Amino acid sequence: MAKKNPNHIKEGSPIATFLVHFILFILALICIYPVWYTIIISVSEPIAARTLNVFLLPKGLYWGSYQQLIEDSQVWVGYGNTIIYAFTCTVGMLVVCAMAAYPMTSPYLRGKKLMVFFILIPMYFVGGLIPQYILYTRLGLYNTRWAIILPGCVSMWYIILIRTFFASIPEELREAARIDGANNYQILLNVYVPTSKPIMAVIAIYTLVAQWNSWFAASIYLTEEPLQPLQLYLRRMLILQSNAAGTSSGGQGGATSDSTEAAMLMQLSAEQLKYTMIVVATLPIMLVYPFMQKYFVKGVMVGSLKG
Repeated sequence: MAKKNPNHIKEGSPIATFLVHFILFILALICIYPVWYTIIISVSEPIAARTLNVFLLPKGLYWGSYQQLIEDSQVWVGYGNTIIYAFTCTVGMLVVCAMAAYPMTSPYLRGKKLMVFFILIPMYFVGGLIPQYILYTRLGLYNTRWAIILPGCVSMWYIILIRTFFASIPEELREAARIDGANNYQILLNVYVPTSKPIMAVIAIYTLVAQWNSWFAASIYLTEEPLQPLQLYLRRMLILQSNAAGTSSGGQGGATSDSTEAAMLMQLSAEQLKYTMIVVATLPIMLVYPFMQKYFVKGVMVGSLKG
């Protein structure tokens, strides 16, 4: 009789495998269904969307909400501004944080602990909105794109993350590159950055999503509509649409049947417009994320293991 190998990896039972796959399927369904529900309710008939009488497939097809957004030129202006802010802040975040983190990994840097201490202070203590508003005004950033771009290009927490990842790279690589005649910029660009693709991808996707969904800072520092991002414009448009629908439904004392029907359609469309805005605002991020998923998952795991 052959002896059992103690190092043999035992496979799980079919029942346990089925339960694991079933639980993962339920969790995936919980995550996917809200996105699918938002899409199908945005293209359903307004009455079905208002009563939420939609479950798996759209009831009818109504493209009025999408047509309303597409025909609005301000939507495309907001899209352009959002792309500018998101792309510029993402690239700036990677460049600034990598250049700030690299020197703090050098064993020859004097005052390294003091620099790390000063970087940690803004992570726990901030001046607040009013001092920040006064600072932006004095610097001439108010009602300019720089009010969104400059603060979005630096994060103390991301500097610490990149520094921790850089510290895990063997110092021998830096010394070998220095022997070959490379300077600090070449070492950072050709040695550290290619080795740090996972953590860079994590920071890039976090920054991209944060800037794409950001609207509060723009509502404070950008009062001119041509400079405002998409999220802020959609928020303002939704408020105006809801107010117009409420006014139309409230003043129908002696209205005709045609005007009453038009007012009801406006009110129904205002409700459906919420879901349409969600689809329009989140679709680009959903299209970009799959291309960065492999780096994103690897970067999260590396960060969790290296602390």
